[in-house]
Amino acid sequence: MTRPSHIQVNLQALRNNYQWACELAPQSKTMAIIKADAYGHGAVACARALDDLAPAYGVACIEEALQLRQAGINKPILLLEGIFTDDEIATAAEQDLWMMVEDPWQVDAIVNAKLQQPVQVWTKMDTGMHRLGLAPFRLPELLAKLQASPNVCNGIVMASHFACADELSNDFTRQQIALFHSHLPSPDMPFSLANSAAIMAWPESHGHWNRAGFMLYGNTPLDAEHDSNLGLTPVMSLNSSVISLRQVAVGEAVGYGQLWKAQRPSIIATVAMGYADGYPRHASTGTPVLINGQRAPIIGRVSMDMITIDVTDLSGVCLGSPVCFWGHDLNANEVASHIGTIGYELITRMGQRLPKIYV
Repeated sequence: MTRPSHIQVNLQALRNNYQWACELAPQSKTMAIIKADAYGHGAVACARALDDLAPAYGVACIEEALQLRQAGINKPILLLEGIFTDDEIATAAEQDLWMMVEDPWQVDAIVNAKLQQPVQVWTKMDTGMHRLGLAPFRLPELLAKLQASPNVCNGIVMASHFACADELSNDFTRQQIALFHSHLPSPDMPFSLANSAAIMAWPESHGHWNRAGFMLYGNTPLDAEHDSNLGLTPVMSLNSSVISLRQVAVGEAVGYGQLWKAQRPSIIATVAMGYADGYPRHASTGTPVLINGQRAPIIGRVSMDMITIDVTDLSGVCLGSPVCFWGHDLNANEVASHIGTIGYELITRMGQRLPKIYV
């Protein structure tokens, strides 16, 4: 017997979502972003599933890239946050890792490194998000250093990142696009602006490279209905089953802190899932789940290993009944809206305890 909680990952849905990103921007190359363990889906398995489709992958750091290399993934991999220490440059060169350069110290570190072969460099322009990126006025000087260095391959790519592309009515995205192009050193320079939201809703941002992340996993990043949402299929289903059923009388409480009390004779299902699995502890009473495909609300406090659900109004619930916390028929974004977070956080926070089943 094994604990019934698990993550199911539909790799065909992942491939379909990647192909949808390509269809939305047919003139661009689409990089598959598989940082944070492929947003909780398993980076190695997802990279293998996309290996005949994606020309390159993007990760946050060199540790994530080396995990892929050790698993036999040989496609180019972009380090989206660049290097953190000088000694990572030689490793990046040896492993064919592309480096994002977003700070002047990284420019100097690459130029002064002793390398056996040059590295592929992307440079990030700060167009208003103000997290990472080179100030536009410094670009000519810093690009000249990189282009003159034998440590740098020809064909530097200029990139930036959007702050509000998911907000369809926010004009700041257009302002960022305009600022970017006004400081692009040459109109022929390869560039990358579009994240998932921009691939889907801002075609004017499509460049030589686009970076598809959240959309690959089947959830829309957009804050409103849009035609491009229709091509996405959720990749992850978070599943478990009922491990206990009990009748609770009026006035009786359920769970830690007695946060929920029965207002009527109730039937409560206990399910093997909790915050140690990655399900948010602050999910409140009323957050929806599916039991036997029927909607029901979480009640009381999410505990470390268990969640309680009011199934009084459901039929056919018994020990072992399947429970889905999000997936094809209950979108992670909808669940996140009840919890006060976003779908990105839900799918990336899954704990190591949950086995992944790939289909």
